[in-house]
Amino acid sequence: MVYENIRKARFLERPNRFIAQVELDGKKQICHVKNTGRCKELLVPGVEIYVQEHDNSARKTKYSLIAVQKGKRLINIDSQAPNKAAREWLEKGGLFPLTRLQPESRYHDSRLDFYLEGEGRRAFMEVKGVTLEEDGAVLFPDAPTQRGIKHLRELSGCVKEGYEAYLLFVIQMKGVSYFTPNRSTHPQFADALAQAQAQGVQLIAMDCQVTPERMVLADFVEIKL
Repeated sequence: MVYENIRKARFLERPNRFIAQVELDGKKQICHVKNTGRCKELLVPGVEIYVQEHDNSARKTKYSLIAVQKGKRLINIDSQAPNKAAREWLEKGGLFPLTRLQPESRYHDSRLDFYLEGEGRRAFMEVKGVTLEEDGAVLFPDAPTQRGIKHLRELSGCVKEGYEAYLLFVIQMKGVSYFTPNRSTHPQFADALAQAQAQGVQLIAMDCQVTPERMVLADFVEIKL
């Protein structure tokens, strides 16, 4: 996926989870944060960031925060980017050649990110973006997520009904060692993830090539439960 009108800026503070104050060309600007997660280890005062400038008078803010520089690693924090990058990967046959791809597909009383068909196969997929990195390892979630546990139960239900089911962790950075569930933050999610795998849900973790202007799925990453 590609962004237009990207500008380099500096993070100042985050008054609430939806907006940040940034310094751009020496002036303080209000910026929309496209990620409601905590991101405390990323959004540190003074850190270099990249924002997208919007030409839309109907918007409350002119800029959106897209990526954060953490040392030598650039991390995309746009929560909409993982699904877009995953769709591009799926459309190119990354999982298997497709004859049908349906985003936001209904499963009973819920919606999962993708329904897929191809080569006589039927599958559901849920996508999770990963931005938390510690010493080369990446972890999910960065805050407790009952919604994530609900998705795992739904994917397990898909398997019981004869579908393939996948959970794709899109690691929004490059150069990591492995993925692991964040047991210290949400042990119930870590347990549910192991249980879902035991019930036939297939877990995938992939890193991304990230620049200020784009994010593309790249390589598979080892998963350690």
